[in-house]
Amino acid sequence: MPTGVIINSLSVVLGGLLGGLVGNKFSENFKTQINLIFGVCSMGMGISSIGLMKYMPAVIFALVIGTGIGLALHIGDWINKGGALMQRSMAKLVSNGHSAFSQEDYLASLLTIIVLFCASGTGIYGSLEAGITGDSTILISKSILDFFTAAIFACNLGYVVSLIAIPQFIILSCLFYLAVFIMPLTTPDMIADFKACGGFLMLATGFRIARLRMFPIADMIPAMVLVMPLSFIWIQFILPFL
Repeated sequence: MPTGVIINSLSVVLGGLLGGLVGNKFSENFKTQINLIFGVCSMGMGISSIGLMKYMPAVIFALVIGTGIGLALHIGDWINKGGALMQRSMAKLVSNGHSAFSQEDYLASLLTIIVLFCASGTGIYGSLEAGITGDSTILISKSILDFFTAAIFACNLGYVVSLIAIPQFIILSCLFYLAVFIMPLTTPDMIADFKACGGFLMLATGFRIARLRMFPIADMIPAMVLVMPLSFIWIQFILPFL
């Protein structure tokens, strides 16, 4: 049973509901400043994960090639459309009176947290580890941060944040059940490079949250798929000649 995945998704639901409920009680300055703190936290988590990197060329290749694929396939645009659909669906149920964002900024913020909750290296690796070992410690720890992150973002974006738990649950559950097939094919070095690649996404996410630079984090997602195969190729076929 994917206990960690369930807890993680519930944390997003509850955080989104709480933020949507009390968001109008906080000033815009408070919400702006606390978002900066979450941006710094995401950057710190990313830097910590990047430090685990074993083979930099493999990770860099994955990021460059993966982002190129994402841009070519317009993954960010598709996720934006999904976010807009969720927003419209929620708007039929409740009004969003908390957001002072323009529609463009609103969708940019929604895209950021969709990627943060659904495609972070921590969530992906945590689901794989829980599936193969039964240890949900990583996902439960992530749930604490996700709860507060969802609550703060929902102060501006409204109850729609809680709906992100649906794709998050589907994605992490699939990884949980696929772990028994994926993990035996990996090595500790490949896992380290995978975490490092996720760290770059977390770092880019932090820049978006803090509104310092709007990295195309949705388009960077294919890098998470490529990094372990490229790490394996580097170890087996390139490194011996260096």
